[in-house]
Amino acid sequence: MGILDFLSGQFIDVIHWTDDTRDTMVWRFEREGHEIKYGAKLTVREGQAAVFVHEGQLADVFTPGLYMLETNNMPIMTSLQHWDHGFKSPFKSEIYYVNTTRFTDLKWGTKNPIMCRDPEFGPVRLRAFGTYAVRVTDPALFLQEIVGTDGEFTMDEVSFQIRNIIVQSFSRVIAGSGIPVLDMAANTQELGKMVANEITKIVADYGLAIPEFYIENISLPPAVEEALDKRTSRGLAGNLDEHMKWSAAEALQKGGAASEGMGAAMGMGLGMAMAQGAGTMQGPWGAAPAPAAARPAPPPPPPAEKVWHIAENGETKGPFSRATMGQKAGAGEVTRETMVWTAGQDGWMKAEDVADLATLFTVMPPPPPPAV
Repeated sequence: MGILDFLSGQFIDVIHWTDDTRDTMVWRFEREGHEIKYGAKLTVREGQAAVFVHEGQLADVFTPGLYMLETNNMPIMTSLQHWDHGFKSPFKSEIYYVNTTRFTDLKWGTKNPIMCRDPEFGPVRLRAFGTYAVRVTDPALFLQEIVGTDGEFTMDEVSFQIRNIIVQSFSRVIAGSGIPVLDMAANTQELGKMVANEITKIVADYGLAIPEFYIENISLPPAVEEALDKRTSRGLAGNLDEHMKWSAAEALQKGGAASEGMGAAMGMGLGMAMAQGAGTMQGPWGAAPAPAAARPAPPPPPPAEKVWHIAENGETKGPFSRATMGQKAGAGEVTRETMVWTAGQDGWMKAEDVADLATLFTVMPPPPPPAV
């Protein structure tokens, strides 16, 4: 074997990279001394780009394909080396493979709540999270601005910076969108496009693009969500006065015998009203309708029993019937100072100031006379 054959065997003939990871963005082809044989075969697969760096200077960028490393395929490298036509020799260069496929299902989220001004609720704090995808669009620029001389660069090394850009852009878009909080769920797609456009303008300076951006959820703080749920419940209840009457009736129905008597009276009144609506009085042999003057006037409906609510430690309890209030007064659970409210009453009042309850707090009788 001649000396030329020996030298020829010392340099690699085929250059390629197969990635078995899911997060490698850049990988440097390692060769001792970075010696590459002139005329070697360079394989660049789909989803890759090969960047040549010669003596610290960015040289040629190769897109997918099979190349023979010769002067006609390396115009920039040829000008840097000042090669003459037909001159063939090994050269020293670093080759960086750049992954140009999409890195998907990357997570983003707001670390702290975002302050916004809502047209209905005023100042509110919002949280949001979602997913995005990133892709290298300019391998040379990405190598210059982000990677540098790192021999193996992964997605984790740049994802933190991208998340910061996303949160900043999201905050700016949300604050300036003017979309009410209650309508944001219906506009997540539009908001996502607006945020993606803002992000793309920034990451383009790094040679990157954001081909996909999704907002999975926009939420309020727990305390605000609880208040909103209460407001929704009030809306579902409809008329507040009617809702209170219904609640009182439900409470009395669960109370026992007293509520049964009231229910019977209400049923009798309802039956009389139905009979009056029918406008006929049938005899045992199907007599003709009785004249209006002969029909006795129905009795008025029985008065509805009042029920009271009690305020304790910032919470409302009840409703309670007067009998129950008397039991609570006897047990000391309701005092003269207890704040109470009933339908038709103008705000909360002390129990001793309510005429229907004042009698519950009678003065104790004096001691009995001594026995004779």
